[in-house]
Amino acid sequence: MDFDMLGLSPKIVSNLTSLGITEPTPIQKQAIPHAMNGRDVMGLAQTGTGKTAAFGLPLIHALSSIGAKPKPKSVHGLILAPTRELANQIAENLRSYTGGSHLSVAIVVGGVSINRQINRLERGVDLLVATPGRLMDLLDRRAVSLSEARFLVLDEADQMLDLGFIHALRKIAPLLAKERQTMLFSATMPKQMNEIASAYLTDPIRIEVARPGQTADNIEQSVHYIAQTEKQTLLIDLLKKHPGERALVFGRTKHGSEKLMKNLDRAGLSTASIHGNKSQGQRDRAIAAFKAGDIKVLVATDVAARGIDIPEVMYVYNYDLPNVAENYIHRIGRTARAGASGQAIAFCAPDEMSYLKDIEKVVKQKIDVASGRPWEVPAGMKPAGSQRRGGGGGGGGKPQHGGGRKPMGAKPAVSGAPKRRRRRAA
Repeated sequence: MDFDMLGLSPKIVSNLTSLGITEPTPIQKQAIPHAMNGRDVMGLAQTGTGKTAAFGLPLIHALSSIGAKPKPKSVHGLILAPTRELANQIAENLRSYTGGSHLSVAIVVGGVSINRQINRLERGVDLLVATPGRLMDLLDRRAVSLSEARFLVLDEADQMLDLGFIHALRKIAPLLAKERQTMLFSATMPKQMNEIASAYLTDPIRIEVARPGQTADNIEQSVHYIAQTEKQTLLIDLLKKHPGERALVFGRTKHGSEKLMKNLDRAGLSTASIHGNKSQGQRDRAIAAFKAGDIKVLVATDVAARGIDIPEVMYVYNYDLPNVAENYIHRIGRTARAGASGQAIAFCAPDEMSYLKDIEKVVKQKIDVASGRPWEVPAGMKPAGSQRRGGGGGGGGKPQHGGGRKPMGAKPAVSGAPKRRRRRAA
């Protein structure tokens, strides 16, 4: 099946062809026709399978037919993403899809000048990509109106739930046009997701191209059982075995990730890091250098797990196992993008055995052992650095919604949504 068979306009199909995109992925084949018909969509698919185009292309098609330009400060379509990196990636993709058209794409995230964003919104925007916190800041300043927004997309909605963004969503959704189309996409499907769908989607079509927790078949997964003090030596040895390949290394804390980056650099490895102690400019430059191949190793906290779309990433190292099992899926989804193959290598120290067991339950498989033997953990032992669900930004970080503000004090709209705490940025 080609994109023109899905009913997309010839201009959109031509843009995709110029980008080398000719065959839709399974999630695109199933979601686009329903979205084109105006249905609300609830899509579940692995990372790296083309969810952005699955919602972005129908939006562009629909907005192209409107004809009228958005009024000052108004928005025709809104896409909410949980992290700055993911928002940047979505906006970049949408701009490539809209090339040569009259449609405008803007992005509002924290960590950059809000005044510049206010000035951009003055002219009105067809498609606005936003992190919830910064959008709430702009709404409070009356710098943007959502009353004409007829399209709403919640991307990586499961992470929004984990990070407490349900509070912001509860304030944002009523501000959009009552007659609207809403789409929700995610790689995992926590129990509360159905409640979100019931609250914000109308008679949605559920599209599932992978069972919850399923990882891509072309990712080779393995685990090394190793003492925490020996991890760095092993990592350096493994990285030096493939010096020309790009590798993404995940740590759990900001301080630990920065220290690891410096040690890898001293070992002669071309390395950079991204985490919440870095400015947005520093994070953007590190990702750009990694994408260009100027650096080969990027050390990150979970702030990057859903914002890096670089097909050339061949290796993902879980230097520290995530304390939220679902984050493992998003981490290793940074490799084997767009049908490529890749390797996901985990390091497991004794106090991380419970994390590994949770991960294997979520992915519904035993991860192959590369070295060592499973640790025997005394009954009742808690893993070091244990945190509540949703802290996965590295050491108990504040959600990366980019607004730097407390959510408005309303009770959660979804039962079981985690309580929001004031924490430092991840």
